[in-house]
Amino acid sequence: MLNFNHFQRRRCIVLSPTAIFALFIRSYGYFVCVVFSTFPFIFTSSRLRIPCFLTWVFSFTLALPLPPPMEALQIAPSRNLGIRLLQNSGVDCFIGVRQVGFASLLSGKRKDRSFCVRAKSYKEEGEFLSRRSGNAQNKETEEGILLGAERDGTGSVVGYHLIPHSAISDQRVLETQEAEADKLSEDIKSSDTTSPCTIFNVVFVTSEAAPYSKTGGLGDVCGSLPIALAARGHRVMVVSPRYLVGGVSDKKFANAVDIERPTKIHCFGGVQEVGFFHEYRAGVDWVFVDHPSYHRPGTPYGDSYGAFGDNQFRFTLLCHAACEAPLVLPLGGYTYGEKCLFIANDWHAGLVPVLLAAKYRPHGVYKDARSIIVIHNLAHQGVEPAVTYSNLGLPPGWYKALEWVFPTWARTHALDPGEAVNVLKSAIVTADRIVTVSQGYSWEITTPEGGYGLQELLSSRKSVLTGITNGVDLNEWNPSTDVHLPSFYSIDDLSGKAECKVALQAELGLPVRPDCPLIGFIGRLDYQKGVDILLQAAPDLMYDDVQLVMLGSGEKQYEDWMRQLESTYKDKYRGWVGFNVPISHRITAGCDILVMPSRFEPCGLNQLYAMRYGTIPVVHSTGGLRDTVQTFDPYANEGAGEGTGWAFSPLTKDSLLTALRVAVATCREHKTSWEGLMRRGMERNSSWDKAAIQYEQVFEWAFIDPPYAG
Repeated sequence: MLNFNHFQRRRCIVLSPTAIFALFIRSYGYFVCVVFSTFPFIFTSSRLRIPCFLTWVFSFTLALPLPPPMEALQIAPSRNLGIRLLQNSGVDCFIGVRQVGFASLLSGKRKDRSFCVRAKSYKEEGEFLSRRSGNAQNKETEEGILLGAERDGTGSVVGYHLIPHSAISDQRVLETQEAEADKLSEDIKSSDTTSPCTIFNVVFVTSEAAPYSKTGGLGDVCGSLPIALAARGHRVMVVSPRYLVGGVSDKKFANAVDIERPTKIHCFGGVQEVGFFHEYRAGVDWVFVDHPSYHRPGTPYGDSYGAFGDNQFRFTLLCHAACEAPLVLPLGGYTYGEKCLFIANDWHAGLVPVLLAAKYRPHGVYKDARSIIVIHNLAHQGVEPAVTYSNLGLPPGWYKALEWVFPTWARTHALDPGEAVNVLKSAIVTADRIVTVSQGYSWEITTPEGGYGLQELLSSRKSVLTGITNGVDLNEWNPSTDVHLPSFYSIDDLSGKAECKVALQAELGLPVRPDCPLIGFIGRLDYQKGVDILLQAAPDLMYDDVQLVMLGSGEKQYEDWMRQLESTYKDKYRGWVGFNVPISHRITAGCDILVMPSRFEPCGLNQLYAMRYGTIPVVHSTGGLRDTVQTFDPYANEGAGEGTGWAFSPLTKDSLLTALRVAVATCREHKTSWEGLMRRGMERNSSWDKAAIQYEQVFEWAFIDPPYAG
């Protein structure tokens, strides 16, 4: 028999069976109608009856959401489900949120706090989502999902957030990657200055990393993003080859020390021994794989005679060595261990996700590791003849992961079966997440025009495909401190930019005319960069009162074309064949306009550098160029204008000329609008810290599902 005097002494309130039944009144989040028992009202003293009665009445008027304790929840796209629950995240990941609660009953200033819904009971009682009845699921769709509490300035709960039905419908599985990017941007707005909730052991695998090796944007990304992640508390290692070319550039590796941990790699029909050199700089462990195949003149990929014939061998070694490094290298006194997050960059590191699944996990190693493939340029996929599969150090049963068959039209002859191995394809198949270097490019690679034969595979993995725009090294690209400039300037004082323009004209031997619009181009001289379109338009452009300067190297036909233009238009055109870092900085600062007519551009960095320096970009509307350059609208914002440049389309000579002439006219005739364009570009947040926060969200998503197992 119950002793109600016991409850009186403890002054407890007992839940009746009605309260238990109420657990199932509403779905999603265990909404509970808290109905307190009438027993305490009957058996307590008169002094307690009024409070108990008020509590009893109040409980019938409110349906209080009861968020379960212990672990934070978050919605994120998943490989297996369109939407899954993500654990251990402190970032509010919802954008279509409305409030329910009592904030309107309270006076005083409110302050939104990031929510943290705790969920230990979900694990203890199983996956509650899978246990719902069909009716409950339908009702769940109508009502929405309970997220968590909103608090006032004192920390008191004043309401709860609810995500409505529209944000979790079936078409919510990221119909376009741009929608995902918008969502991701909203996710990180409130956490720009906060530390991550989860600390990861991150291992970057890359063929180049600035300042040690660099041929383009890949080197910039892998030289800057690791530092930004390390600054946010993660333990970060970068694994890259130790290129020795026998020149001045070898001094870049002078501070790297031999760890004296030689490792044997089984591949290419034998045993290869590699060494590891280590430098700790800017909070990052820079690990360089040493092997004689990396000791030769030229770039990381080739020399003046073309690409190296053994590149498959060289980068297979890199991938095997990168998988061994976290296990065998005691960096800072202890290894990274098996629970790592590998970030493989482009095809050169594309074997890493396959090796984790085929070589290590069957033996219980790296079972808790995850991998992300970052696609910087899908045009390069690491395709080699099928017979080379046996050289890669993979079990025979994994051939299908790399299998690639060329279409009939691409085969060399009628009897050619077109069979090959495709390293990048294998990474797309086996990686836990796929990242591209801009939101626009993540969509373009799922189309026949931009997919290079992989569009169907990438479309099938769209739920794990994310675009994150690259950042800029704000220390290297800063007009107020750039050592390569003759004069410094900033958004508060733009006078130094005019001095940079005059100095550049004098340095290049052009007539010094501060009032003449100066147009610049910096980039590789190849088909991708649309150089042919620019050179076709140049003679027509020379009829206008402008000056044009181009810096770059590449295909001989374009280099010769530049020389021909310079000999024809000596007072208006200069072409610098080759690449020179100080000159590239001075062109970025001294020009009024930077033109980028790329046919496709995964991200593009020069337009980001230009805006940082107050130079207005005129770009083809593609990939990352479309994402980062907003076309100028002089009538927006009540005539104040908006936009940071011009994005033109289609890619034709006439479209390019039209966009350039509009920009030139604005520069010459509308000084106020032009200054507004400059300031908006310089104000743009292009820091790597912003990109790092978005990468952290992808890291969290990578651990949602089990790793690839074949």
